[in-house]
Amino acid sequence: MANNPSARKRIRQTAKRTVINKSRVSRIRTFVRKLESALASGNAEAATVAFQAAEPEIRRGVSKGVLHMNTAARKISRLGRRVKALNASKAGAEAAAG
Repeated sequence: MANNPSARKRIRQTAKRTVINKSRVSRIRTFVRKLESALASGNAEAATVAFQAAEPEIRRGVSKGVLHMNTAARKISRLGRRVKALNASKAGAEAAAG
């Protein structure tokens, strides 16, 4: 148990920040899950829109200190590559059909 006022204050601050950070991480995961489901459904337009929404959320997580910069860069890169591949396969299928 904290014995001095500054330690008690730090405990309060940590508890408050933990709640805020959990909310931020949850929000990022929700955006990524929406993107994953759009990719799984094969809907290129929805995946592109979801990626455009998820990328700034991931970057915001870095600026707020809930994600490491390299983790965010890796996640954005991998998701972007998958969206690009889906768009390319849809464009190729349309070109072959048209």
